[in-house]
This record gives sequence, C-alpha cells and structure tokens, in this order.
Amino acid sequence: MPHTRIRRLVATAAAALCLGLGTHPSSAASAGPVLDRDFPDPDIVKVGDTYHAYATNADGKYIQHATSTDLLTWTVAEADALPEVGGWAKPDRSLVWAPEVFATGSDFTMHYVARDRATDKQCIGVARASSPNSPFRPVGNGPLVCPAAQGGAIDPASYTENGHRYLLWKNDGNCCGLDTWLYLQEVTWDGTRTIGDPVPLIRQDRAWEGSLIEAPTLVKRAGHYVLFYSADHYGDDRYKTGYAVADHLTGPYTKAAAPLMTTDSFSGTVRGPGGQDVVTGPDGRDRIAFHGWSSDRTHRAMYLADLGWANGYPVVNGSKVIYQAENAVVHHAIVRDAPGALDGKAVGYIDHADSYVEFTVYVPTPGPHTLTVRYGNGSPSTSTHHLTINGTPSGEVRYPYSGWDNWQHTSVSVDLREGWNTIRLGKGEWYAELDSIEVA
Repeated sequence: MPHTRIRRLVATAAAALCLGLGTHPSSAASAGPVLDRDFPDPDIVKVGDTYHAYATNADGKYIQHATSTDLLTWTVAEADALPEVGGWAKPDRSLVWAPEVFATGSDFTMHYVARDRATDKQCIGVARASSPNSPFRPVGNGPLVCPAAQGGAIDPASYTENGHRYLLWKNDGNCCGLDTWLYLQEVTWDGTRTIGDPVPLIRQDRAWEGSLIEAPTLVKRAGHYVLFYSADHYGDDRYKTGYAVADHLTGPYTKAAAPLMTTDSFSGTVRGPGGQDVVTGPDGRDRIAFHGWSSDRTHRAMYLADLGWANGYPVVNGSKVIYQAENAVVHHAIVRDAPGALDGKAVGYIDHADSYVEFTVYVPTPGPHTLTVRYGNGSPSTSTHHLTINGTPSGEVRYPYSGWDNWQHTSVSVDLREGWNTIRLGKGEWYAELDSIEVA
C-alpha cells in the first residue's frame, strides 16, 4: 500500500510538519493553575528578573497586578495597578478589562478597556507609569481607539518590529449584532497615539468560533507570524483559543483547521481556556499564559503551559492534538470509507505480521504523555496492537470489543522526547481498525 502523506488536524493547509524547537518541562496546564484566584485575561511583561502579570478587574481593583521570578509562584499586589480611569470613562470597575503593559525604554505604558461616557461603548484608553510597580495614571483627553459604529474596541495587545510598535485590537461587534474583527494599527512608540488606519486581519468565520473572536496575541516564529485569538462565549466551557498564520505582518492570515486549546483538548482539566498571552520563560523558551474557569464557576484562574513550535506552528503541552490514521504512514493495510470516523475514513485490514500505521507527532515537553487511540474492534475478543515509540518496542495497546464502525477510545501512558516522535501501531492479537490518535 503506498504511503500516505502526514498532516496534523490542527495545522493549517500550508503547514507541512517539519522540525521545530520544544520547551523545557517546567510547567503544564494540566497540573493546575499557577494563580488560583480570579485573574482573567492575563498579560505578562518581564522587567529585569521579575515577571509582572496584569489582569482584568477583580478584588475591588480596576486592574490587578502580580509578580513572579519563575512564572510559577506569584505574589499579588495589594494596590490597584490602575487606581482611576481616564475622565472619558465611566468609573465602573466591572467594565475595566484586558490590560496590556509594555516598556517604552524610559517608562511603561498600559492600554486598558473601559466604558466610554460619550458613546456608551467599550473603548481602549492609555495610562502610564514610571515603573511596572508604580500606579498607572491615565493620559489623554479621550480613548485611544473607539470605533463606536463598530461596537467599540477591546482587548489591546502590543507587537513591535523594526522599531515600529503596533496595536492589535478587536471591534466589540458582538455587543451589537455585528461581525468581530481583529485589527492591526501602528501607534507611536509610547503607545499614546495611533498612526494611520487599522488593518483588518481576521473575523469569526468558523462554526467552532461561535459569534465572535477576540483577545489577539501576535508573535513571529520560524519566519512567519502567528496570531493567537480566543473565540466563542467567555462565560463557560465553550471559550477556546485558536490561531492563524501569515507570511507578512498584515496578512493574509490563514486559520488553523481546529482550535489550539479547548475544554475538551485539556480533557476538562482546564475549562474555557482563553485570554492568552505568550511569554518567554527564565530558560529562554516560550510559555502560554491564559485563564480558565474554576470547577465551581466562581473565578477564572491563571494557567501556564509549555509552548512548543513545530516549524513555527504552536503545540501546547497538555492540550491534546489529533492525528488521523488515514494521513499517517500506512503499511500493508488499507484506508477505507468508515461511517462515524473523523472525516469519514479509517485504516483497516491491519491483518498481517508486517502491517502497521506510523504517526509522526510533536510534543513541547519530554516525559510521560497520554496516547489515546480511537478504534473499532469487531473481533470476538479483546484485540491488541504492538506499540513502538521511536523505534523501541513499548508494550501494546488493548482494544476491548466495540463492534465495527462503533468508534471507542482507549488510552495508555507513553514516554516521549521533546520535539518529534514516531509512534507505530502494528498487528497484534485479533483485529482492530484505527480512526485516529490523540497525544496530550
């Protein structure tokens, strides 16, 4: 049987799998939050050896502030990082959201979201401070960005390149039955004035995004731009994180085929992951910070996970990635149409001593991972596949009876190295068909 091409369900159509760098095993979202209190929409900036995290209103503050030296242990400041909003804004703490803080070289700027008195829409304002620990004070006579006809503007994020600073933001169209777009707009280096017109990048156009996208975060890795964003309703398990990629700063951006982080991709250990930010850890490698709901729905805690790059495409430790069997290397077996299988295809007739299906998978963190196999077994008894990891026999995967085309899941623990790994499932006892595997 000819070998089929290999691809990942979450990759974009253009994302062929190639070598990429991973991250050090110092954090994992599945281990629990690093700050278990209401700390939504975290933004993290490093100043010297200290990380400063800022978050949406809670605990009687407009903007929260916490510090850490390792990204894992945090101390929450007693003072409000933004003691007052600008005169253009209503002094309502519940309407102050999603801060973005950055260093200008001489001081620090905060972009924040508040309710504009004139338009009664959420808009983006500016505050400044002499240090990341100092209280930020509003500047300017009005909001920085406030497209009232588009529903206002929220979720500011900063990106710099070649001496230019850019502001990313979302028009808050879902407030008013409008589309939600993520925009890129140049601003002055101190972030106090806009330069030129905003450039629309992407809008909600996938079923899994619900009625909105928001919370942009832009980074550049392996020569292309990666635009993270959150989607769907923030208040429950539907909230999730996706990404899009581009070869040029202003696009066009191509979205991944599936979200990067969801409640399901974390197997329920994180609920509604979103409001993300990317930060470089003490070891020089990337982490993704984000919030997720507590099990009792009382608060959105801050999580941190290792973030790896498969040729510039993100993989988050603890968030499972689906690899479909028909797109793996298939040897002496057959890809067939299969009712109920993902994309309607599966691999069957893995019936011979030399039959196997071989997957190439990427993980950002070495060590134990969970391999989950979606299978069908109509044999008269439990069937098995021999499991080989990176050329080393690693036991077997057992498949209880399910019936043919009745797809079920079974899981085993596997030890994987950082970066790329080869997982082979070969003929064992009786017979089983493969729909896909998941690695988390």
